Amino acid sequence: MKKIVIIGGGAAGMMAAAFAAREDAQVTVLEKNEKAGKKIYITGKGRCNVTNDCSDDQFFRSVVTNPRFLYSAYYGFPSQSVMEFFEEAGVRLKTERGNRVFPVSDHASDIIRALERVLRDRHVRFCLNTEAKNIVTKDGHVSGVTAETKQNGRTVRETYDADAVIVCTGGLSYPSTGSTGDGYRFAREAGHTVRELSPSLTAMYVSEDYIKELKGLSLRNVALTIRQNKKELYSDFGEMLFTGEGVSGPLILSASARTGAFLKKGVLECEIDLKPALSQEQLDSRILREFEQAPNRQLKNVIGVLYPSSLTPVIMRLSGIMPDKKICNITKEERTALSDITKHFRFTITGTAGYNEAVVTKGGVHVKEINPSTMESKLIRGLYFAGEVLDVDAVTGGYNLQIAWCTGHQAAMACLAE
Repeated sequence: MKKIVIIGGGAAGMMAAAFAAREDAQVTVLEKNEKAGKKIYITGKGRCNVTNDCSDDQFFRSVVTNPRFLYSAYYGFPSQSVMEFFEEAGVRLKTERGNRVFPVSDHASDIIRALERVLRDRHVRFCLNTEAKNIVTKDGHVSGVTAETKQNGRTVRETYDADAVIVCTGGLSYPSTGSTGDGYRFAREAGHTVRELSPSLTAMYVSEDYIKELKGLSLRNVALTIRQNKKELYSDFGEMLFTGEGVSGPLILSASARTGAFLKKGVLECEIDLKPALSQEQLDSRILREFEQAPNRQLKNVIGVLYPSSLTPVIMRLSGIMPDKKICNITKEERTALSDITKHFRFTITGTAGYNEAVVTKGGVHVKEINPSTMESKLIRGLYFAGEVLDVDAVTGGYNLQIAWCTGHQAAMACLAE
């Protein structure tokens, strides 16, 4: 009977275990936490954005790093197959804006419980509070995993024999969930290259004080453009949030995945179009129409119909128009300044938040040293890698969980075929 040991009981690890478990295979999952899927619990703000029901082309466009590496894994277990898997496991799903897929219940725990049921039904051995310490190899092939288990206040060390080992340890993001980079150490010890690591899908820090005044303000349907030395790096449309130190929200998280690396070369120039549905001329006409209806009122008492209340004083200050000025006394130049700030609300990005806030880790095990058809190491036979530990990452929207599901599935199927 083939012995397969999976290190990590997160998304990639549990999916790998589900498909590796066959009558002729003994599957053991080593999970150092007290429960499985701790990171899944917090994905999608606790709702779990399971995958994205998009076209194949859209999926690969959404992968930021090494999308071609994922061709075999994705086509072997695409988003539609992931959805079928969970529906068959008893989880009803729904598709929301942006083709994002969630459990109907809006509870990430339903996804974890479904995986646990599948693993239990398929007789997977799940070892909690068990931390893998090193992967044992012999003659260029894995032979086992040495791990330590905490039992009744003491630590028991044991070696689990293995014909194949799948490393599904995640990255460095959200270390409180157990993502502390163990897989990178295993990879290096096996002779693998680990590409430079950095937090991704994370909030971004801003230098301007007026941005910090907007803490808590959420904007929808705005257009974001990021440049460096006048070169456009990123442009998209969606939702964002102002924080105490800068900006966050879906639009910013995806922007961090595309632009974070450029911060090493200097700050990023950022601007928001607060009214992207209107051209500057149309916006000016809208402002003029509002002004004509209240010529004797003060600007501060009229401008609120155009912006959220917390944004209004900032807009007035940046426009240079005195809040107490009567509408009838506002010049065309001042009105133009107002529309210009609305279409080009600018600030400077100076850095990104750390791993404690990052959704995923950019960088990881060099994919040139991994067989994309199997997820097996090209250096050590029987050693596989799946999920965030690999040098692959995507924008927000369920794409990173899809990567975990499909690479875990790919590694499991390859283990059985070996």
